[in-house]
Amino acid sequence: MICSRNVLGHELIGLDILVSGAANPNHRGICGTIIDETKNLLVIETVRGVKRIEKMHSTFRIALPGRQLVEIDGSVMILAPERRINLHDKKRIT
Repeated sequence: MICSRNVLGHELIGLDILVSGAANPNHRGICGTIIDETKNLLVIETVRGVKRIEKMHSTFRIALPGRQLVEIDGSVMILAPERRINLHDKKRIT
């Protein structure tokens, strides 16, 4: 089950998100649902359209199932999603 301790090892698409901090002041406060993810970007569907937010210089507040909130520094997410998930799974096994 996804929780604050293992969130980086799970798929983020479909989770609600808020950009709680960003180097670009126009990105702060953007909220919506994660619809895609690349190595460097999160793609968020908002009421004002689709926004692409750089991970490196941003902080995200993500709502996990059960509405638990977790704050993540985007710099720890800099990997292709499939690599981040695979690395996390290998660490869990050892």
